[in-house]
Amino acid sequence: MTRITASTAEARIRISDRVADQILARIASGEWAPGQRLPGERQLAEEMEVSRVSVRAALQGLKTQGFLAAVQGGGTRVVSNAASMDPSLAELIRVNHQNLADLAELRCIIEVWGAGRAASNATAAQRAELSEIMDKMEADIAAGKHKTENDIRFHLAIAKASGSAVLMHVMGTFRGILQKMLDVHRYEMFPTPADDQTILTHHRAVHDAILAGDSERANAAMRTHLDWVVAAYRDEQVRKGSDPS
Repeated sequence: MTRITASTAEARIRISDRVADQILARIASGEWAPGQRLPGERQLAEEMEVSRVSVRAALQGLKTQGFLAAVQGGGTRVVSNAASMDPSLAELIRVNHQNLADLAELRCIIEVWGAGRAASNATAAQRAELSEIMDKMEADIAAGKHKTENDIRFHLAIAKASGSAVLMHVMGTFRGILQKMLDVHRYEMFPTPADDQTILTHHRAVHDAILAGDSERANAAMRTHLDWVVAAYRDEQVRKGSDPS
């Protein structure tokens, strides 16, 4: 766990913000799932080597933002992103493939940037985590299982490795939407073993570029992956538009 330090009491607010960023990163990576209870203030303070006052301030801020909620009897749990998602956006995602294609294009903008940042900023531990996710994804697909959770963990781990608190926040907020989108991918848009292999190849290219520390190659690999997703949605729109049924 990264140590968070401060030389003066005046820095306490900044420390609580950084504690909040670490908590968000761990939620975004899937370490703490929606509904899961977080460790207590004392344990978090010891892990991050900060005061309980800073941890308490961070937790309170995340409760106010809707990421965490108090547990009856004491403690804190992760709020389901799907439950806290803007209802109008959730409805848009359900409506049609046009909106899903638009979301894929938006993801392309932010995740291409994030992949490049991850190649530059990922720590050794974050690179190891990304490799662990990649290995699990390959093993599951080889066994005939394509788990949406592997995809989510992969993309969120890249956001965490980028070192950008803003990107981690955005991707953490989008977790519920991403779940819906990837479920559509798995069961409607890309259901075949050949699709699984294409996705695996794309993810491996992104993974390898990040581990090599090659930002340009990571950008290009993520763009290739998400451009492929967008193109599939656009093709589906054309097909449905020409379908007399």
